[in-house]
Amino acid sequence: MASLRDIRKRIKSVKSIKQITYAMKMVSAARIKRAQGAILASRPFAVHMEGLIADLCAEMEGGDFKKSPAYKLFAERPQAAAAGLVLIAGDKGLCGSFNSNLLKAAAAWLTENRGRKLYVICVGRKSRDFIKRLKGLNLEISYEMVGVFPKVGYVHADILAGNVLKVFAGKDVLSVTLIYNEFKSMLTQRIVREALLPLKHHILKVSGAAGRKMSDFSFEPEKKSLLEALLPRYIGAQLYRVLLESQAAELAARMNAMEAASKNASELIDGLTLKLNKMRQAMITTELNEIVSGAEALGG
Repeated sequence: MASLRDIRKRIKSVKSIKQITYAMKMVSAARIKRAQGAILASRPFAVHMEGLIADLCAEMEGGDFKKSPAYKLFAERPQAAAAGLVLIAGDKGLCGSFNSNLLKAAAAWLTENRGRKLYVICVGRKSRDFIKRLKGLNLEISYEMVGVFPKVGYVHADILAGNVLKVFAGKDVLSVTLIYNEFKSMLTQRIVREALLPLKHHILKVSGAAGRKMSDFSFEPEKKSLLEALLPRYIGAQLYRVLLESQAAELAARMNAMEAASKNASELIDGLTLKLNKMRQAMITTELNEIVSGAEALGG
């Protein structure tokens, strides 16, 4: 049975842990507002950039478009022997199932592509460590980016986009897939798995739905050159949005996890304090009984 000293030590340690979890909760709560604002601010640029590229693709004639170097980012490669993955996880833990659910989705993708040469771009220490622990797969870490959260900037997305394009252009890859956590609300994060490259399915679908013509406009430089210049910026803008989504989702997950941990710590402290008081009362009662028994024995 634990002594009073042991219980007091445990109460003290739980109180120290509660202070840490509560502080982490408050830090995450303060940062989540800024992260949400960054997502809202980046969304219009990404949407308009996508619309502009879709309009340019719809405007350009089929033959000219296929001869353009930009078409390489749209063309499918059914005979490709490799596949690319951009895995965006967190740099730290203590955020509930944020990282574990993401890595399960990554493991499922790796299983589906077993037998191919795999090129992985890791964002976050958790994704890098996960990939490095894997054995028996023909995979290569093409690039790793750690320590960017929670201070993501467009420069990180620009560097990431350059490495993604390098993998897609320089390797015989079927596609480049994104796996990340999307911020839905303060209580909900959703695992997203989507194809980043080639752009054919998504952009051409948007261009077909838009159905707009830009024949009344003059272009300087020409449409082909403009499209080639816009595509890397478009990919950078999409990756910037994804990084911001992941950052906000991680902060929300950590805030919820630390709130639950603080609540559990409070309940544990209350239970230990009650147990301590009961033990002290039992000891006092025992001592009083011993005193009374001794007095009766002496009086007898």
